[in-house]
Amino acid sequence: MSNSIETKVTEYVKSTAAIAADFNLKNDTLLFEEGLFDSMGFMALINFLQEELSIQPNDDELVVENFESINAIVNYVSKKQAA
Repeated sequence: MSNSIETKVTEYVKSTAAIAADFNLKNDTLLFEEGLFDSMGFMALINFLQEELSIQPNDDELVVENFESINAIVNYVSKKQAA
């Protein structure tokens, strides 16, 4: 995993998600299941990935499995950048 990508994604999630002060965010925390992101949060995340990491997702890639956790996002971004 690219540490730079992981750092950027983690910082983004921490700064924009509805995280309680006592919530223990981990890289495998399910962001949607835990209520940290909703559909508007998802769209903002996609916008962040496009602007900050130059990722242009295809429609068929916009599935929860690619964005359900920090680990999933980092893996997805790494694959897109390697392509």
